[in-house]
Amino acid sequence: MLSSRTARLAGLLVAFVLVIAGFAGSLAVGPFDTPPGVVIDALFAYDPTSTGHLVVGAERLPRAILAMLVGASLAVSGALMQTLTRNPLASPGILGINAGAMLFVVVSAAALGAATPLTLVWAAFLGAAAAAALVYLLGRQPGAGVSPLRTVLAGVAVSALCVSFAQGLLVIDQQRFGSLLFWLAGSVSARELATVTPLLPFFLVAGLLCLLLVRQLNVLALDDEVVRALGQHTGRVRLAVGAVVITLSGASVALSGMIGFIGLIVPHLARGLFGRDHRWLLPACTLLGAALLLIADTLARVVIPPQEIPVGVMTALLGTPLFLYLASRKRGAL
Repeated sequence: MLSSRTARLAGLLVAFVLVIAGFAGSLAVGPFDTPPGVVIDALFAYDPTSTGHLVVGAERLPRAILAMLVGASLAVSGALMQTLTRNPLASPGILGINAGAMLFVVVSAAALGAATPLTLVWAAFLGAAAAAALVYLLGRQPGAGVSPLRTVLAGVAVSALCVSFAQGLLVIDQQRFGSLLFWLAGSVSARELATVTPLLPFFLVAGLLCLLLVRQLNVLALDDEVVRALGQHTGRVRLAVGAVVITLSGASVALSGMIGFIGLIVPHLARGLFGRDHRWLLPACTLLGAALLLIADTLARVVIPPQEIPVGVMTALLGTPLFLYLASRKRGAL
């Protein structure tokens, strides 16, 4: 673990360089390889008549920006959720947000015939918010506020319910929902920057709350007995952190579908390198999450060319071994 301030700053700088490298690779690598000179010209001297410029500017640039935003948001929301629940295996899916988003997308497509990216974004975001609200209500313990354990159990139950309904609709009419399967598996392709714009205020507000709550998060990570001994009241802090988790992970799922394991892998990696102080942990999660999803999305394009696999499948392939390792280590504690 990086112990000194200088070492941690150097670590963040390395992570930032990794993001830049991942971003450059995302623009250059794919079934249609683009030389670095073409990439630079496409960014600073765009020519719509050039095939290489069209590939970079219209497809890969929005995709890379979206991958950075979603990867960073999922990683930060995973770190916050692990702090909130004190569960080392927690991830954004634990509150039923992914499953709620998936259900609302399928229902929207069935009832309204909605298939445009912007409509799917809002349907998914509403589903994530509705599922999170239901989990919050079910997780309340009479006379004691929100219970972390009850919230986890409620999230598992709501996830199972939403997934069951969504899968039932998919089985009933596979032809109609065939176009949604790639999105449900997790993807940042075929997205326009205009799709991101309506959700930018949510990301910005969540980021601001993270900055304001960073010191309280260190207190929240302590045991309840220690918190009470310090005279701290964490009810409002828990509520605010829960709102940030809902916003970041819900908006991310709305934009990119069911991308798993980013919220599990990155917080553990960042915590191992930078420690448990959220002043360092959250920036590290932001950079490492963005870099990891950029790299995973680039690999997803070249594994079986000229086809590509959903990036959610790639993150699952990368994350499953680590999940099994963490589960085996924490078995006694769980």
